[in-house]
Amino acid sequence: MQAIGTATGFAIRAAGEGDAERIATLSEQLGYPTDAEAMLKRLRAIGRRPDHGVFVAEAEGNVVGWVHVYAVAALESPAHAEIGGLVVDEAHRGRGIGRALMERAEAWARDMGLGAVRLRSNVIRAEAHAFYERIGYAQVKTQKVFAKALT
Repeated sequence: MQAIGTATGFAIRAAGEGDAERIATLSEQLGYPTDAEAMLKRLRAIGRRPDHGVFVAEAEGNVVGWVHVYAVAALESPAHAEIGGLVVDEAHRGRGIGRALMERAEAWARDMGLGAVRLRSNVIRAEAHAFYERIGYAQVKTQKVFAKALT
């Protein structure tokens, strides 16, 4: 499925391996620096999984945004989709690209039979929080995230 933002001149499509470098560059804007080689490995691994979707927004022949969505099966709650990441290039924000990417992720979730989409957003991202609220998301809890390196 491809969605077109005809009024604003962008298209949403499934990500491909050739998008790795641009996705890596955009990830830096999200605060997660990586290189094209590492991103290509991630895209290949995710691409083999039917419970994940990665979509890009393309404008003027360039990838200007991406969204990663995946299915979550849990004991404590019904299965749902989770947004792993969403970013739109700073120079292309305000054109409806983020909304279109989220709509594509939501369509993917519906196609997977999932009844809800959840996402996590850093507490310092006030603009992102306002964006999510504008497109119908509500904050349902505050939490801390803990991690432990296993290497």
